[in-house]
Amino acid sequence: MKLQRFALCITVIIGLVSTIAQSIRFELESGHTKCIAEDIKINSMTVGHYFIVNPNEGQPLPESHRITLRVTSAYGNSYHSSENVQSGQFAFQAVEAGDYMACFFAIDHQPPLKISVEFDWRSGVAAKDWSNVAKKGSVDAMEYELKKLADTITSIHEEMFYLREREREMQELNKVTNSRMAWLSILSLFVCLSVAGMQIWHLKSFFEKKKLI
Repeated sequence: MKLQRFALCITVIIGLVSTIAQSIRFELESGHTKCIAEDIKINSMTVGHYFIVNPNEGQPLPESHRITLRVTSAYGNSYHSSENVQSGQFAFQAVEAGDYMACFFAIDHQPPLKISVEFDWRSGVAAKDWSNVAKKGSVDAMEYELKKLADTITSIHEEMFYLREREREMQELNKVTNSRMAWLSILSLFVCLSVAGMQIWHLKSFFEKKKLI
């Protein structure tokens, strides 16, 4: 019974990972750009495969069906660039944490047309080719699942530390912000009191000159 529950747990986790890693298909109008974001942790491996879906199966792709792809980090650094291609792939290890952008651009065409693009972008555990790992290692199915599960747990553990670090940074930012707001409130109060005092002094001088007091 315990073995069955353990195997079920493995299946559920791996199924979740494979669901997250599913490819997407979208339509891109000629002369327009579509960007897709992926949050990638530092030192994580990421791979991407993309190709234009042939609208006429069994025939060559029209020359008008070409795209340009650029992958950039949150800081604007370029990690991949391909121009006027019908398919391609990229792979790199992230040296910066944050949202990476994959921007697809379809060359302008008259009359306008829509291009279907298949895009598979994976990072972290999902970026590893586990089928090759299993073949090279000549391991049985259970060892294969255990290796995959161990890597998944490691990735989750690293993600928890990453989120904890982000939480600590946000707490520090909140403390600094609250401190600055407190000083700003004190300064605002001091300015208000100073202005009120100057107004009272001005009114008193005015009334004294007019001999009203």
